[in-house]
Amino acid sequence: MTELQGSVDLLAPALQICLIDLLLAGDNALVIAMASRGLPARLWRRAVWLGTGAAVVLRIALTVLAALILNVPFLKLIGAVLLLAIAVKLLAEEAPASAEHDGARPGRGVLSAFTTILVADTVMSLDNVLAVAAAARGSFWLLAFGLALSVPIVIFGSVAVARLLDRFPLLILGGGALLGWVAGDTAVSDPAIRGWVSRQAFDLSMVAPAIGAVYVLIHGRLLRQNRASHR
Repeated sequence: MTELQGSVDLLAPALQICLIDLLLAGDNALVIAMASRGLPARLWRRAVWLGTGAAVVLRIALTVLAALILNVPFLKLIGAVLLLAIAVKLLAEEAPASAEHDGARPGRGVLSAFTTILVADTVMSLDNVLAVAAAARGSFWLLAFGLALSVPIVIFGSVAVARLLDRFPLLILGGGALLGWVAGDTAVSDPAIRGWVSRQAFDLSMVAPAIGAVYVLIHGRLLRQNRASHR
């Protein structure tokens, strides 16, 4: 009976970590795919692998600092604003034609994509790392399992999502809206305002993600139209 209880105690958090990674690591894969779209095939893989490597390193670093990050006020608010800006930028960009883009400065294209991925990964890895750390319940091995599991999800997820975005450009709108949703949800979970939201503005925790999604869609569309009118 004791052995059975021990197995259940180990299996339950492991399953929780699997679910958390499937739900939250997918956001990182989406950012990598959106930031890399439009690059030539020879550079696309480089951007994907650089972005994936950065995501893995960030997860390890943030996991080590998880206890400190959890209590830093305004960190998530700043991250949410950065994520909104990135989502709008990705939504407003048009993937250039292959012929035109091959003639552009490729190094700068990869660097720009990598910078975008790096900043967005930092923001979105916060919730993932904190959620996995909580589910691990102080177990180093479960924490390591969560990190190891997130790596193939990010790698294969970004490749699959990138192909879907190329085949179905309309999904880019959904991706931008999802990033805006994550930004809104991240903002209201910041330690600086979380208590006030739960006591005085509980509805805001449900409305903020939708506001973030709508903002990204509207601002991204307006910015894209403005760029098109100035050509």
